[in-house]
Amino acid sequence: MGHWGAMSDSTPRTLPLVMAEPRGRAKPPRHLADLSLDERASYAAGLGLQAFRAKQLSTHYFERLVDDPAEMTDLPSTQRGELVAAFLPPLMTPIRTLEADRGTTRKTLWRLFDNALVESVLMRYPDRVTMCVSSQAGCGMACPFCATGQGGLQRNMSTAEIVEQVVAGARSLARGEVPGGPGRVSNVVFMGMGEPLANFKAVVGALRRLTEPAPSGLGMSARGVTVSTVGLVPRINQLASLGIPVTLALSLHAPDDELRNELVPINNRFSVGETVDAAWNYARVTKRRVSIEYAMMRGINDQAWRADLLADVLLARGDWGWVHVNLIPLNPTPGSRWTASDPADEREFVRRLEARGIPTTVRDTRGREIDGACGQLAATEV
Repeated sequence: MGHWGAMSDSTPRTLPLVMAEPRGRAKPPRHLADLSLDERASYAAGLGLQAFRAKQLSTHYFERLVDDPAEMTDLPSTQRGELVAAFLPPLMTPIRTLEADRGTTRKTLWRLFDNALVESVLMRYPDRVTMCVSSQAGCGMACPFCATGQGGLQRNMSTAEIVEQVVAGARSLARGEVPGGPGRVSNVVFMGMGEPLANFKAVVGALRRLTEPAPSGLGMSARGVTVSTVGLVPRINQLASLGIPVTLALSLHAPDDELRNELVPINNRFSVGETVDAAWNYARVTKRRVSIEYAMMRGINDQAWRADLLADVLLARGDWGWVHVNLIPLNPTPGSRWTASDPADEREFVRRLEARGIPTTVRDTRGREIDGACGQLAATEV
């Protein structure tokens, strides 16, 4: 859900695999979502509390979606405050919530404990509810067309901060606050602020919490979770080995190194060939089809010959249905010299890919009127 700005001449040519955070920065408070169920029991014991209380609190958080201690009536009233403070400290405060699509698209700007700002988006469709979540406050990947990337990295988010975005959305649905009646989150996409694989440990923890059955986690299907990356090749390979078969979305945006070096600076470290090889291997290991994300930018990467080249690059790894292409209409930025592709050029791009047998879709552009692209709302907050 990128936000497209003007290209910077100062785009760095190489980037570290994991972006370093400032030393001495305070860490988010420990929350039960940071821990496995066994670790929660051990943590309780270490605090001199009964271990089974951790499971009760986990049931409230992940299964009942309760955030009011007064509703946790199975906890002794004399101990309730201590238990909630130890396991369910407040992680984020909503600053603004904007709505579109008659209330079925809700974008929330959150303030974290250290005043860092992040965004999440809830999108309700007739057959599903998708949460788009952030994994970092800011981003260090420096992609020049992305508002988040232009702002730089503030810090990694904790596992619990990532999970809390989904749980908050689940609460809103369960309480009937979103038009369409009570519902549940069926899909989560890591396409908000940040590069998920640059915050690997916390993101993997969040994947486990999202997919583990209650009360350990939310009990979602791994098939409903998508992790987007600009192409951190070693981390893609590491994710493939973990046995959590989430969908991988590779933000490619160009099929040739010359252009991708400019659009996605990490390409100077991992070439198009290396990156697509890693995506292909992920599909081979997990048996999950990879999504190739491609933001359509007029006159930049939307030429018909680049559609042909993209098909060549993808089919060179085999035509066994390992991939599909998701074209993303550019989300225009006021004052930007880049604009969305002409609809005729977009249609021709789709036609050429489909003619080569590559499934291709064009992403729904929800939330444009509420600054739906990641980083756009945070950038305007004073």
